[in-house]
Formats: sequence, C-alpha cells, structure tokens
Amino acid sequence: MGRYPDIEPYDQGMLDVGDGNRVYWETCGNPHGKPALVLHGGPGSRASPGLRRYFAPDAYRIVLLDQRGAGRSTPSAADHTTDMSVNTTAHLMADLERLRAHLGIERWLVWGVSWGSALGLRYAQTHPGVVSELALTGVTTGSAPEVALLTRGLGKLFPEAFERFVGELPAGERDGNLAAAYNRLLESPDLDVRERAARAWTDWETAIVPAPPGSVARFQDPEFRRGFARTVTHYWGNDHFLGDGEGVDEGVVLRDAHLLKGIPGTLVQGSLDLGNLLGIVWRLRHAWPDSELTIVDEAGHDAGAVGDDALVAATDRYARGGG
Repeated sequence: MGRYPDIEPYDQGMLDVGDGNRVYWETCGNPHGKPALVLHGGPGSRASPGLRRYFAPDAYRIVLLDQRGAGRSTPSAADHTTDMSVNTTAHLMADLERLRAHLGIERWLVWGVSWGSALGLRYAQTHPGVVSELALTGVTTGSAPEVALLTRGLGKLFPEAFERFVGELPAGERDGNLAAAYNRLLESPDLDVRERAARAWTDWETAIVPAPPGSVARFQDPEFRRGFARTVTHYWGNDHFLGDGEGVDEGVVLRDAHLLKGIPGTLVQGSLDLGNLLGIVWRLRHAWPDSELTIVDEAGHDAGAVGDDALVAATDRYARGGG
C-alpha cells in the first residue's frame, strides 16, 4: 500500500496566535474533504512534506502546522531572545483552537507522531468535542518516567554515548533532571555554550533513537539543532507542561485516558521502540477501549513501511466513516 504520492499545499499562511508568535500553517488535498490535523514531533521539529502523504488527497482536507518556535513559525526558538515562557502545552493547544476557528473547521481527525502523539492525546482529552478520531505513531505520553528513561535510564544500554552526554554537563548538574540541566546550558548567553549543548543533546537523541535520514541531516544545521534542543529540553525539563502530575506515576495523559471514551483511535508502534520499556502504549490501549494497537515487529520509534501501511489503512477507514 504505502503512503500516497507527494502533494503540495493549496493554501498556507502565518497565524497570529498572540504573545508575539506567528504560527505557520498549510492545507493540502481536497478543500471540501474530511478535515485532518497533523502534529509533528519534537517538540521543536517541524511539519515535513512527507507527513502530508498519510491521507488520501481526494478525501481529506489535510492541515499541517509548525508549532510555536519551530520550523517556519516565528520567532524561532533558535533565537536566544525568544521568550520560551509562552511556549507550553497549554499555549500549543490554544494555537490549535485558533487555527481550527481560522479555517472554519468544526471537528477534525488528529494525527500525531512522537511528541505529536502526546499533544494530540491531551488535546483530545481537553477538547473532546472537536476531535473525531486519533491516529498516533511512535506513541509517547510525556510523563516524567518516560523522560527519566530517555535521559538517564537508557544510559545502561548505551554507556559510551551516555558518558559523553553527561560529560558535557557541569559536575554539579549530573545527578538531577538531565533535561533541565541541558536546558540551562541552552539558555546561556554564551553562543559557544549553547552550540556545544545542542550538539551533545542531539548526539544523545540519535544514539538512543535511530532517526530517519532527513532528521539526521537536519541535526547538521546549527540553527535547527539549537532550536530543536532548546525546545525539547524546555518541555522535557518541565514535565511537558501537562499539569499537576505529582503522585501520578504514569503521568496525567495515561491517568486521564478515560476522557478519550467515544473517540476512535489507532496506535501504531514499533516493537523495538525503547519507549516501550515502560509499557505505556499497552497500558494506554487497555485504558482506552475505543482504540486499536498495531505492533510492528523489528521496527523502532519510526515504525517504517509496515507502520506506514497501518496508518494509511486507518485514515482510509476513517475517511469512509469507519471507527
């Protein structure tokens, strides 16, 4: 099956979302089709052209955006003067609502990858009336245990890379929240400090989550690297701004899975995705009876061609009105 052929936007723009931020958006496919919103990963990545291809272009009105501070949105998180205090999960969800109103959309399917899956889940939990279905891959929920696993727990599996990763931090910063410690470096007024921290952070990410070639190439761009690392550590170092999760071992998204009742969902996950070590996607599936889970054997965070087939099959089914 595979993804659909490449398509180009038929409309695009910059939406003023307040706080001095303008968010890039584009629409592709059929202007009269079923609305679908695409949420990219990161946080701090961007909407790539390949994400348009998970939807039948004659059946869907496909909406993509670059989240605050990312990609073509302004101001860029790579600019040290950009105020990150107005870049939180609550701000991003408010931006989605502004975009939905701007485009005159009542309800839309929400498709998310990696961080986009966590954002999509929380958006659906807090705005259930506007989400018709969810299609998610590389599933994460943004919980503190997931961040701890990805920043420290995997050090036992990748000891050499972890030694380099932790070694970039001042000695007094190596025992606490590693994402928060790196974020402090990435907020340094010294460009050289920021550059070294961004390189070390992205080196660690590519060591633990083998990325598609396009992502690896983007990490060679110093400006993208700075903005991406600054945004990821800003979110990871602050529990993804997902509310009061104190005392909630699994995180608020999994805790509130019951709020997804009545929303059909498709979860596509690689069996070798190291985030699976916590069993989050299985627990989410069981806590959300309206969802289905497809496990792709011998695939990682990127579920590959088989995962693409499963996602396209899901959006095709949802286009026909199937739950």
